[in-house]
Formats: sequence, C-alpha cells, structure tokens
Amino acid sequence: MNIALIAHDSKKELMVQFCIAYCGILSRHNLCATGTTGKLVSEATGLDIVKFLSGSQGGDQQIASRISYNEIDLLLFFRDPITSKPDEINDSTLLRLCDVHNIPVATNIATAEALIHALERGDLDWRDIVNPVR
Repeated sequence: MNIALIAHDSKKELMVQFCIAYCGILSRHNLCATGTTGKLVSEATGLDIVKFLSGSQGGDQQIASRISYNEIDLLLFFRDPITSKPDEINDSTLLRLCDVHNIPVATNIATAEALIHALERGDLDWRDIVNPVR
C-alpha cells in the first residue's frame, strides 16, 4: 500500500512516536510525506520515505495530486484542531479528496492506530475490489 504522512507542526513529534511504534508494519509499505515530517520520521526510524516539499511550500498539494491520481491508499494526517492555520483551506481540500476517492484517513492518533491494525490484519484490501484497475 502507498501511505502518505502529514503532520502539523505541533503534531510532528506525535507522528514520529507513532511511526517508531509501528515501524515494523510501516516498513512493509511505500511511504511518502511532506518534507519536514518525512525527514523527522525517516531520521527517527530509518524508514525509506519519499519526501515532498514542506506543507507550507506545497507538499500537501503534491500529496493531494497523488490522491487525485489514485496513487495513495491511506493518509495519516495528524492535525492540530486547536490552532488556526493559514493553509487550513488546503487541509479541507485534502480531506475532501480522500472522501471523493475513498481513501481511509486518520486525523488523530486513535484513528491512526485503528487503521494501522486493520492494515496489519489485511482489512484494507477492499480497495482492490472497489478500484480493480489500479
């Protein structure tokens, strides 16, 4: 599976810790991330991650583009729901694209853990049935 990782600044350490905890599962998949998140996770885990631009420089849009082309199967997007951000419109667009293309998305650690365990069990293979031409 192709998994994208994005984390707002206040959630980057949480993403790193999550990836450390589930490194064994994540290592069996193709990972990509926005620049800073990818760099931090890669340095902490040794995982091979395709790094796009930083989110503020368009990395989230690069991931959105891959979602539009059905090149992402799962999005882990740790958002800060408290602090308003100038690029919040991009966040909404990203989430809308996940809905349009039936991409499972986690915006918090509880949902991310549920999805990662489902991934480990093989419960997310439904995308091959829904989109067999991938």
